[in-house]
Amino acid sequence: MGRARTMLARLTRRLGLVPSGTADRIGEDASLATTVLPHEAMVFFADPPGSLYQLEQWYEPLRALDREMRTVVVLRDSRTARHVRATSGLDVVVAAEPSTVEGLVLRGRLRLAIYVNHHPDNFTNLRLPQLVHVSLMHGDSDKQVTVSNQTKAYDFSFVAGQAAVDRMAASSVFFDATARCVPIGRPQVDEQLARVAALREARGIAGRPTVLYAPTWEGTPGQSAYGTVVSHGEAVVRSLLGAGYRVVYRPHPLTGVHSRAYRDADARLRALVREAGGRGRLDVDGVPLADSFAAADVLVCDVSGVAIDWLATGGPMVFLRPASPEARPATSPLTDVVPWVDAADAGSLAALVDEIRADDATAAERERMVEHYLGDTTQGAATARFVAACREVVRRYDAAVVERAASRSPGVNA
Repeated sequence: MGRARTMLARLTRRLGLVPSGTADRIGEDASLATTVLPHEAMVFFADPPGSLYQLEQWYEPLRALDREMRTVVVLRDSRTARHVRATSGLDVVVAAEPSTVEGLVLRGRLRLAIYVNHHPDNFTNLRLPQLVHVSLMHGDSDKQVTVSNQTKAYDFSFVAGQAAVDRMAASSVFFDATARCVPIGRPQVDEQLARVAALREARGIAGRPTVLYAPTWEGTPGQSAYGTVVSHGEAVVRSLLGAGYRVVYRPHPLTGVHSRAYRDADARLRALVREAGGRGRLDVDGVPLADSFAAADVLVCDVSGVAIDWLATGGPMVFLRPASPEARPATSPLTDVVPWVDAADAGSLAALVDEIRADDATAAERERMVEHYLGDTTQGAATARFVAACREVVRRYDAAVVERAASRSPGVNA
């Protein structure tokens, strides 16, 4: 019976019948059985294509790392591999089995493992002591997930700025945030600011005032349910359109993946925006975040990484308060300053947008927060710090291994 189930599972994967949220585990394991990789760093990503947005935002910094330390992307899904090979410019292998990755590590030069999310399969890699393990995640925000106990599993967490260190120190017990969180800045903001500036210059100052509504996904029940598509979405869009604003709607790529209610609400919002004609724009299917930023004068969003990236643009923003009472954002300088809108008041959002466009009273405070949240936003600075940090943690790992070996050598005094 067990053999029959295994054969059925393999057939299911080969026929492409795997659920969209599950890795197909069609690997290159047989051909990798004796492979010796020349790479020093790996990016481990176990997800199917629906979560690629988490990895794609790191392509440019990873290409910079690859020029200094040969870097390979290790995947568990053949569909994801097709996308990454076509778009990343990085070497890719697909290893369905943990033993295959272990063999690659033992035979080759791999020293550093990088992760952009907390996928459960990361633990198949985290067991390997030959690597130094670094969490990057895919954005900084005041969501509770950024202070998850899962962060403790990694040797180091590379974070954008001091705000992330402070958040972790305040929220986590038995974790030395100062020692294990390494601020590197936010390389993605380097790219975004340059593109936003170019697009805004091309756009000029003419045109209807525009609001970007960029909600997050539904998350999972409880503390992670920050999304407002169901609770606020339709009232937000109707209020803004009714007041004469142009609306750019940018739903999170995973909207509706767990919840039928979110899927249906998202469909209604897309229809509203399309029906608005020139006063509505739908930014989906890989539209760069910088393009959405460049089109907007004001951001309306949930607690998410979008808010932190937008902070660097200097524009005003509004937070939508999650309807779930358990989804409490971490208290931070930004959440204390930015105005909040409850679901009951979403229908009058346009009046608040009018007010902050006429008098952006917190602009100076937000400007002072940029370095606190994002570090040095000078073009190229964050990417350089990322590459340097990767080199440094490997150096520290090597030094620790040498020190440990010396302390165990015969004849060394205790």
